[in-house]
Amino acid sequence: MNEKSQNRGCLLTSPLSRREMLGRIGNGCGLAGLAAVLADDLLTDCHPLHAAEAPPAASSSAGTPLAPKAPHHAPKARRVIYLFMNGGPSQVDTFDPKPALETHAGKAPPAELVNTMRRTKGTLMPSPFKFAKQGQSGIEVSELFPNLSRCIDDLCVIRSMHTNLPNHEPSFLMMNSGETQPTRPSLGSWLTYGLGSENQNLPGYVVLCPGQPTVGPALWSNSFLPGIYQGVHINNSQLDPKKVIKHLENPNITPADQRRQLDLLRKINGAHLAGRERDPQLEARIQALEMAFRMQTEAQEAFDISRESAETRKLYGDGEFANGCLIARRLAERGVRITQVYFGGGQPWDDHGDIANHRQHAKKSDQAIAGLITDLKSRGLLEDTLVVWGGEFGRTPTAEGSKGRDHNNLGFSMWLAGGGVRGGYVHGSTDEIGFSAVEGKVHVHDLHATMLHLLGIDHTKLTYRYSGRDFRLTDVKGEVVTSLIA
Repeated sequence: MNEKSQNRGCLLTSPLSRREMLGRIGNGCGLAGLAAVLADDLLTDCHPLHAAEAPPAASSSAGTPLAPKAPHHAPKARRVIYLFMNGGPSQVDTFDPKPALETHAGKAPPAELVNTMRRTKGTLMPSPFKFAKQGQSGIEVSELFPNLSRCIDDLCVIRSMHTNLPNHEPSFLMMNSGETQPTRPSLGSWLTYGLGSENQNLPGYVVLCPGQPTVGPALWSNSFLPGIYQGVHINNSQLDPKKVIKHLENPNITPADQRRQLDLLRKINGAHLAGRERDPQLEARIQALEMAFRMQTEAQEAFDISRESAETRKLYGDGEFANGCLIARRLAERGVRITQVYFGGGQPWDDHGDIANHRQHAKKSDQAIAGLITDLKSRGLLEDTLVVWGGEFGRTPTAEGSKGRDHNNLGFSMWLAGGGVRGGYVHGSTDEIGFSAVEGKVHVHDLHATMLHLLGIDHTKLTYRYSGRDFRLTDVKGEVVTSLIA
């Protein structure tokens, strides 16, 4: 047998996975587009920040997917805590008072506003909650938030948010990924892809949600981004503050022996990976398992809120949302890039039957949110931690039934705090009855663009090439709302 035959025989007897086999036999079909693909790789190299504009920051973890990366410009914020009030809080009962609802209570909406409305069913219903001016800024806040009212001078209230659709599923997705279909990476995935994380022993993106809200894991999905950027979902209703969390535990061997086993496994995994063409799924699986071991020590300490003083625990109050806010602060100070805290599973703020139920939701969240702002501020973390509060949309100023409110995507309120935003400031407004945003309108794409800007990222340059085009969080839209920035 000649050398050529021997080489052919070697190739034929080499083990191939089905994926590798299909990849090889399909190579001929892709040769026509190879030049264009290589050109794209040379231009972007699938890297979030072009090397010519912002070379990766020096890091002991350089070369790993979550290694810290340099931003496009000097950031005002380094991390994000996103408090998601799933279900849709009512703007006219929280941060956007409308005296006209008292004047026209029980009447049909004004004729000149009908054309702007999603529907005209129902009559105008005033808020059952009183508003009062708070802080030096004099921003009006509902009685639902007595504790948060004391922090109003740190808040930047946006009264002119709007989004595409009035249904939960697409609006959940839009707020979390900029798209109404579950096909795009989430905000947290884009952030960790673009900036990495400051702590390689913890995930860069953590989601604290008791159970699952509507849509579920698609809200923190990495989609077509590498799997390492997917949000790590933790059911915080199952976290016992009195128990130490152990992600990996083997009672039969010591931690040192377990470390040696993992080191050996890492070498075997590396050899396995080196003998194959680039396989993102395989790489993501290996990286996730390696992080799981690193989390064993650091995560059990980070999630153990029993280590906090009695005074700090009292500041946040009790309950799963309060514990989630406290854990978010602990993760923020340990270098986690973004933590999202959901108010509950499902759609708890979705009060179609009786808007007075908002009082119970606020009671479970007001002290915790105020405690978070106060705690971050006292530790010097608020200035570079961007805190975001809001739901997927707002609610109608008209009544559904006799006491409830329906969905409203045309105008609603959110607020930001810390991270370089203007405290004690109100941006934009809705019409006289609080249905549609009319001044300083802020779409979800604009909010995302502004958040990325505060974190040092030009939203038009944070891209990932997939399926023949460059995708980004804001798609082809979005403008930075500079008036929100201090």
